[in-house]
Amino acid sequence: MMSGKHFKAHEVSCCIKYFIFGFNIIFWFLGVAFLGIGLWAWNEKGVLSNISSITDLGGFDPVWLFLVVGGVMFILGFAGCIGALRENSFLLKFFSVFLGIIFFLELTAGVLAFVFKDWIKDQLNFFINNNIRAYRDDIDLQNLIDFTQEYWECCGAFGADDWNLNIYFNCTDSNPSREKCGVPFSCCTKDPAEDVINTQCGYDIRAKTDSEQRTFIYIKGCVPQFEKWLQDNLTVVAGIFIGIALLQIFGICLAQNLVSDIEAVRESCLFT
Repeated sequence: MMSGKHFKAHEVSCCIKYFIFGFNIIFWFLGVAFLGIGLWAWNEKGVLSNISSITDLGGFDPVWLFLVVGGVMFILGFAGCIGALRENSFLLKFFSVFLGIIFFLELTAGVLAFVFKDWIKDQLNFFINNNIRAYRDDIDLQNLIDFTQEYWECCGAFGADDWNLNIYFNCTDSNPSREKCGVPFSCCTKDPAEDVINTQCGYDIRAKTDSEQRTFIYIKGCVPQFEKWLQDNLTVVAGIFIGIALLQIFGICLAQNLVSDIEAVRESCLFT
């Protein structure tokens, strides 16, 4: 120790340390929950026992959403928790860099979505039509489509005739299905007086005239209804995205601050 000189002792901020730990332990548990739900759903569908069935689905499997989101949350939560608790600068740097990459990707996606609105619209149409084809192939996918059509009061991507893409609902003469020329029950307009859902309400409906169809099913497609919903809720959607972005920036700043404290303490120890 050098005589006549005093060095100010550096300390790791306990406030920042345990704030990051507490935030990430919640984040980590949520990631575990999402992964658990995803793996349970896959096991229920027999995907885990027959891995080749993954490629059999023609549309989007909602289970993937749980697995991807859960996996990212698990990794970030683990790195943040252990990094803060053990004062591990490597894990904290990994946490902040990973969070920064996610923030950058979200920002890029937002800019590209604004610039290529028409392309996004075409991709959404393609996405919905692919899932219409696979409607009966997966119960989770089926529930997702039914929820979407009920919530946005729509039918198909741009109209009820999009259900011709599905082998059970198309209007071809060779179709032996009882659901021929029909639509799923989620396309049907709801009667508030009915307590029980009539799952056969869409049978043969597309064999009727357009004016008759308007009485029983939603005519508008889900793509234009989604666009209308975005316009009507633009402030709320923008507020949510800004809130998420601020949380990410706040998390990155806290992690970097804690890393600086840890490195300052280590450097001060070298001079004592």
